[in-house]
Amino acid sequence: MEPKLPTFDKLMNPLLRALGALGGSGSVEEIYSKVVEIERFSDDVLAQLHDPENSNNSEVWYRLAWARTYLKKYGLLENSKRGVWALTAKARTLDKVDPKDVVRTVKALDRKEAAAKPTDQPVPGVPEEEAWKQTLHAVLTQKLSPAAFEKLVQRILRESGFTQVEVTGRTGDGGIDGRGITRIHGLMSFHVLFQCKRYKGSVSAGEIRDFRGAMVGRVDKGLFISTGTFSPAAIKEATRDGAPPIDLMDGAELAEKLKELGLGVRTETVEVPRVDAKWFEDL
Repeated sequence: MEPKLPTFDKLMNPLLRALGALGGSGSVEEIYSKVVEIERFSDDVLAQLHDPENSNNSEVWYRLAWARTYLKKYGLLENSKRGVWALTAKARTLDKVDPKDVVRTVKALDRKEAAAKPTDQPVPGVPEEEAWKQTLHAVLTQKLSPAAFEKLVQRILRESGFTQVEVTGRTGDGGIDGRGITRIHGLMSFHVLFQCKRYKGSVSAGEIRDFRGAMVGRVDKGLFISTGTFSPAAIKEATRDGAPPIDLMDGAELAEKLKELGLGVRTETVEVPRVDAKWFEDL
């Protein structure tokens, strides 16, 4: 029997507390990590995926997305184009909210908007900010071969400033898929070994240890890229004191990087005509 998960409305106050602890603003990943810390969710809870076939996001991640959406419409959160969420002035005056009132108010607003623009409303079921990532995850995990995914990672690293990026993919090499060199501010360079996996689930601490074992004594740093997520134990293992550091990029961060680089993801601007009444008056 799977452990019980909190409903999205029960995550509203932990989300607000998390943002408060982060200084009033934070990325989606920072908010998620802080809520997990505050609520002390177990690995079993975090391992539950929202949709194993079409998404790499945990159910907690998905429900937090809905909590953010509702709190934004309620006037307590705002977000930038860079994906940073922040408390509004109104939120900073509150100790906590009544989740039932938030849900009731937002649903009333949605009904009012739907009545005004019935053809413009998005299909319900998936938070708007997560819909494109879910589609991308399906493409990466179901349409690409392992070799094609390695080729994609190679392109991402090159576009991000890495040089001499090679894909090796040799069996019996501790899961190492390739190597490259990154230069910091044009001065210092670091040799990096990377591993890239098309996961639908969560990467374990054991897989991080295996990767580290293969890279020890060979390079300065390691990079583990996954379409899935990393368990809390895996994140802790990647930054363990006294061990060679391993940077992690999960599915959500990979999606944002592809969007940033314009690789297979494009942002469309909707053209909205505006009437300039003064122009006509000046005729």
